[in-house]
Amino acid sequence: MNMKSQIEQDVRSAMKARSEIKLSTLRMLMAALKQQEIDRRVQLSDGEVVAIVEKMIKQRKESKRIYQEAGRGELADREQAELAILMTYLPQQLSEDEMRGAVGAAIATAKAEGPKDMGKVMGLLKSELSGKADFSVISVLVKELLS
Repeated sequence: MNMKSQIEQDVRSAMKARSEIKLSTLRMLMAALKQQEIDRRVQLSDGEVVAIVEKMIKQRKESKRIYQEAGRGELADREQAELAILMTYLPQQLSEDEMRGAVGAAIATAKAEGPKDMGKVMGLLKSELSGKADFSVISVLVKELLS
């Protein structure tokens, strides 16, 4: 079963369970997926679905941070709940040691010698680790290892 079908099935089960926050989050995700399909006139692959989920996760993290800074705990809690639901649709995330190993391998493959080669390394990692790691963490590791 592809990811989009799984999400549609989860929407139906959330409706039956009357899980309000899960239902609204999944409907929001389905709307984003359908919008992309309409805009691009294609059926989305699982990789493209993961990319949309990652984008929505990034938005939720930013919104949560803003709400916390503004003292709006109830809204930050809702963003956290949505974040947790969206995270279930990502592949298993890599540990920090696995990320370090992948970064080291990419640096060796790209024959990177310093910070000026960061773009080459990030390009290799983007295709390899998409959906499996947080690229803000990856970026910090690449900078650290290239310095």
